Amino acid sequence: TLSQIYSFISAQYPYYEANNRGWQNSIRHNLSLNRYFIRLARKENETGKGSFWRLDET
Repeated sequence: TLSQIYSFISAQYPYYEANNRGWQNSIRHNLSLNRYFIRLARKENETGKGSFWRLDET
């Protein structure tokens, strides 16, 4: 999910944890517009918020 992506980046790169959140907008923008990322809806019985993202390697 988008939240998991933010958490991963913050954990791997402390710079992003301490600085403004503008980078999150960039992540969201690129996921939405780049054809290499595919948004996967949650299953009906799956709890939680947000969709999953997958890299399209084709």
